[in-house]
Amino acid sequence: MFKTSEELARAIAAAASSKKANDIVLMAMAPVTIATDYFIVCSANTTTQTRAIADAIEEKLEEAGVALSHKEGYREGEWILLDYGNCVAHVFTRDSREYYALEQLWNDAELTPYED
Repeated sequence: MFKTSEELARAIAAAASSKKANDIVLMAMAPVTIATDYFIVCSANTTTQTRAIADAIEEKLEEAGVALSHKEGYREGEWILLDYGNCVAHVFTRDSREYYALEQLWNDAELTPYED
């Protein structure tokens, strides 16, 4: 189990990275919303890859005993949301990430690029 939301966020980012997710960022949301502590945002080249990334995140966290609260967008694969309470993963195709622009929408949140 993870002791902090940041540890959980980093585990999500690591799982995404294991499937070659692009431009992974951790967004510290606690200062700007009460809904969650972190957004983990990443991009994929195809909808097949977004699903593979989402699957890897789910598998890694299930192994660690972390329950998924809610999942959206898996069938379409353009924007998959995985809600783990304190952390929410957003897995986008490149075009969808540019269109929805979460980093600009939540520009008050501190962004930390994920490095392996």
